[in-house]
Amino acid sequence: QVQLVESGGGLVQAGDSLRLACAGPGRTLSNYAGGWFRHVAGTEREFLAAITWGGGSTRYANSVKGRFTISRDNAKNTVYLQMNNLKPENTAIYYCAAHRASDIFSVDWEGVVADSGVWGRGTQVTVSS
Repeated sequence: QVQLVESGGGLVQAGDSLRLACAGPGRTLSNYAGGWFRHVAGTEREFLAAITWGGGSTRYANSVKGRFTISRDNAKNTVYLQMNNLKPENTAIYYCAAHRASDIFSVDWEGVVADSGVWGRGTQVTVSS
């Protein structure tokens, strides 16, 4: 059941930036660790970044480390993904997810989120060359 709403996707050129937002209407995201994933048709969903419920710790996939930044504003019940220097290969549907499992550094965290997390419907990001 979808309970998160992503926004901020769109069509941009290579080198541009986008900031995605993930809101949790009707759900207090401050109680959840948050994460961003992306999916390209024909491939497996890819983990991008995760953040603890308080925002004090973050973890990134090597593919986006240094270019993407995850953050959150619990007062606004929103988790963000700032994406800089976008590349055509970053074209995908981007999803946010949340889970009460707080150990984002656990090797199984992505699996736990996939199995029992709260997800959004995704937002399309298209990067032209």
